[in-house]
Amino acid sequence: MGKKLTKRAEDYSKWYNELVVKADLAENSGVRGCMVIKPYGYAIWEKVQAQLDKMFKETGHENAYFPLFIPKSYLSKEASHVEGFAKECAVVTHYRLKNAEDGSGIIVDPEAKLEEELIVRPTSETIIWDTYRRWIQSYRDLPLLINQWANVVRWEMRTRLFLRTAEFLWQEGHTAHATEDEAIAEAVQMMNVYAEFAEEFMGVPVIKGTKTESERFAGALDTYCIEALMQDGKALQAGTSHFLGQNFAKAFDVKFANKEGKQEYVWATSWGVSTRLMGALIMTHSDDNGLVLPPKLAPIQVVIVPIYKGEEQLDAISERVAPLVKELRSKGISVKFDNRDTHKPGFKFNEYELKGVPVRLAIGQRDMDNNTYEVARRDTFEKETVAADSVIEKIEFLLEDIQKNIFKKALDYRESHITEVNSYEEFKEVLENKGGFISAHWDGTTETEELVKEETKATIRCIPIDAKEEEGVCMVTGKPSAKRVLFAKAY
Repeated sequence: MGKKLTKRAEDYSKWYNELVVKADLAENSGVRGCMVIKPYGYAIWEKVQAQLDKMFKETGHENAYFPLFIPKSYLSKEASHVEGFAKECAVVTHYRLKNAEDGSGIIVDPEAKLEEELIVRPTSETIIWDTYRRWIQSYRDLPLLINQWANVVRWEMRTRLFLRTAEFLWQEGHTAHATEDEAIAEAVQMMNVYAEFAEEFMGVPVIKGTKTESERFAGALDTYCIEALMQDGKALQAGTSHFLGQNFAKAFDVKFANKEGKQEYVWATSWGVSTRLMGALIMTHSDDNGLVLPPKLAPIQVVIVPIYKGEEQLDAISERVAPLVKELRSKGISVKFDNRDTHKPGFKFNEYELKGVPVRLAIGQRDMDNNTYEVARRDTFEKETVAADSVIEKIEFLLEDIQKNIFKKALDYRESHITEVNSYEEFKEVLENKGGFISAHWDGTTETEELVKEETKATIRCIPIDAKEEEGVCMVTGKPSAKRVLFAKAY
């Protein structure tokens, strides 16, 4: 099963596309550019969602829900925001269908034109800030810390499952604050929450940084981000958090009375991650045999495969396994006992390898006689025979060790793919032959940034938060530069 995958070294893009489909994560739908997330893929997303939701609530945020449709006039209130999203908007113009008089089928009723077109949300700042005007009157109403789990539509022309689809799932936080410092602290806090989630739960090492002016979110004064590196040497933006200043407050007239009774505009942030995290998860850890999932996000952490001849043996194995399954579940470990008689053990081994199940137990007649299990780990393929009375302890150790091991492997790869360069020629050579993040001096101008992007397809992924002050000269123009930034080709 897994052996039929295209090798990563042969065609990384094809490997990724095949793996998403063969591992039962998602598939293309009948709607151009949209995907169907299958139960196994959605089970991973549910775990992502549950953990992030917990982290948001621990930092004082509450969930709410806002309309899918946004009046066109709302989008036009914040000029840079509409300019940033205008080319990706799906627009609702009519509200009724009817049968064509010539019997040719259903047509849009020309009489049912909307007075004002509605935009299917590409993001919700405008509808939310229109609402906040009614919610915020006084400093006592602040800070307002709201998150929404939703779907959004951005009309992408070139799509790829999870990484870029016309409709995707995400969360979007929208907060209002009394002071600039509070809003900036919120934006930084959420970047840190995302980084902690990526590293602790996804096992994906990330670099925290800020975006350049041209790469910022439309309408933001500053965009904070986490950047990850995939196994093909390309970067992937895994999450963003934006300091919006007072732009949206002014556009939607959201004011509050401060402690002295004076009217002031509030300060805003927004932040989000999407099902694109699924793409990051797949591309960071998986191999030529299939998915490699971090135990903390795996829908099935342990699978038990019986090897038997006849019903009598299966019944005996089932009886032996039942207390183990019960005890694992009582410890919060998700376990599946695969006693299907429609597939052979070899097929099952391949299936769970392809699906990235972290730990696999096999039990046959010899194991029954010796009171043992064969235990295999997905990340290294190591197998060992473990006594039944110590198997739970072994499983608990493995789940922790696999989580640490796949993070370390990804971190080692990333560290070996951050290259410092001092000339444009060296930059091009590293980009072409090695890939990864390239640390280089940049003169701070959009013109130079655009030139590099046009000539090499590499972009400035971020200005790292921990970038040290280092006098140098721009690799392209020779102009002075105070610190290095990270360039890469990206998804």
